[in-house]
Amino acid sequence: MAVVAMTAACTKNGTMVNSVLIRFFGVPTMNIRLGNLILGSALAACAILPDTLVATVAAATSSSPAVVAVAPKPMSDDAGIAWYKGDVDAAFAAAKKENKPVFLYWGAGWCPPCNQVKATIFNRQDFIERSRFFVPVYIDGDSPSAQRLGARFKVSGYPTMVLLKASGSEITRLPGEVDADQYMRVLTLGMNGARPVKETLAAALAHDGAKLTPADWRMLAYYSWETDEQQLLAKEKRASTLQRLALACPADQPETAARLKLQALVAAANAKNAKPRDDKISTVQLMAVLADPKLARENFDLLVYYPREVADLVTLPKSPERARVVAAWNAALERLIADTSLSTADRLSVVDAEVALARLDAPKATLADALLKTVREHAARADRETSDPYARQAVISGAAEVLADAGLGAESDALLKRELTRTHYPYYFMLGLAANAKKRGEKSAAVDWREKAYASAEGAATRLQWGAGYVNTMIELAPQDSARIEKAALTVIGGLDPTPDTFYERNRRSLERMGEKLAAWNKDRRHDDTLKRIRAQMASVCAKLPASDPARTTCNGVMRPASSAKA
Repeated sequence: MAVVAMTAACTKNGTMVNSVLIRFFGVPTMNIRLGNLILGSALAACAILPDTLVATVAAATSSSPAVVAVAPKPMSDDAGIAWYKGDVDAAFAAAKKENKPVFLYWGAGWCPPCNQVKATIFNRQDFIERSRFFVPVYIDGDSPSAQRLGARFKVSGYPTMVLLKASGSEITRLPGEVDADQYMRVLTLGMNGARPVKETLAAALAHDGAKLTPADWRMLAYYSWETDEQQLLAKEKRASTLQRLALACPADQPETAARLKLQALVAAANAKNAKPRDDKISTVQLMAVLADPKLARENFDLLVYYPREVADLVTLPKSPERARVVAAWNAALERLIADTSLSTADRLSVVDAEVALARLDAPKATLADALLKTVREHAARADRETSDPYARQAVISGAAEVLADAGLGAESDALLKRELTRTHYPYYFMLGLAANAKKRGEKSAAVDWREKAYASAEGAATRLQWGAGYVNTMIELAPQDSARIEKAALTVIGGLDPTPDTFYERNRRSLERMGEKLAAWNKDRRHDDTLKRIRAQMASVCAKLPASDPARTTCNGVMRPASSAKA
């Protein structure tokens, strides 16, 4: 499977990695189970984590060893790909000179789906060979100017992948969540002169569909709508537009039309105020895909990541139609679980889809013993058989999430705690422990894990986002602890680099959310003095920015949301 950047957007559908990140700082990555895509699997090096991080991990584990052996961070991601990692403008200049498109990859070291991409796509020989014909650019979200570049290219969730002309105009956003072979076909179409998807969409909507080639329709069906960031469509128009495309797709392209219809259903299911309905036409179309092994495999991503949402949209609760859809869906999932061509992370996603369907009409019920056995077996196998550090970052996250979703929280915790001493990004897995504690109602433990995650987080953007998330978690779970909230907020603000680049993209949104949470916390004006001190420190940071730079206006506004401007 592949993964494409969604979005601060990263799927926003509450699954796996999102369920952790959205809950704790509101800036998700792509769906962790959206599987595979780009970078080489390079396992070099012997970097030691800082003493402070080793101490944090040691304190976090139940055995509290005096010395913790932490996996070294890979030092090279190249694997034969000549990534531009610094001057993006130089990359576009090279693309113009060489008459090549630009392949832009936006990610982060800790991000599980990014690591899945590294382990499953970027190390493919066909991708490495294809990279000779484009200029590959890697923007790490923690690198200097990264967040400003994210705003420039309208990318948010990690990972996002965009194919662009040398002029800078977009050709397409690549669907990282689809099958790896399918991804390569879409990449090839984009590089072989396919018109920009924006032009193709305009032609299709202008009733010029007859003029579109099968490749054009396929590019629409496999565009990464989830990471569109409203470049082609406003989010509220996505479902209706995709439905129009599905109806307009020529009859001689039934597989493409089926995917467009599924895309429309997913968009509708994830729309605001979506409600169950007795949609017999959509149900018939959905059942046809579920019954066809080839179609189901081709649309793996849509069927595995959104089963609960779509089934809940097209059928009424506890109805005979819903029972038939769930049975057909589970039959398709069983075929996929047995498909050895899928990665370990993808097969975990299939198991989690079965859990989601089992909880559709009974969210708090204990799962059947057979399903619990399947969950445990796949989680244990994933842990036992995955050694590649890139793949492991995705697989352990997935296994822990499946266990938690199945009601096996203690087993999820045990897996995550063991991984703290093995991973080179323990602070990411601490978010999972915080999420599990919160789910159990253990507020103090959830806040403590968030604090540990922030304390050990690395990278300027990551620390800012983790810190803002920690503050937000305290406001939600420990609002009475004013002193701790103030100390944490001041620490986050005190760690900001007072340069314009700091106040873009994920950073900006994280600070704005923190400002909104603090304002809501003070709605009864009991924390006026605390908020004044926090805002004063923020003002001192903003004052260091050039007066004429737009970032200064942004900075001045993040702690003063419009709804509380007078507070």
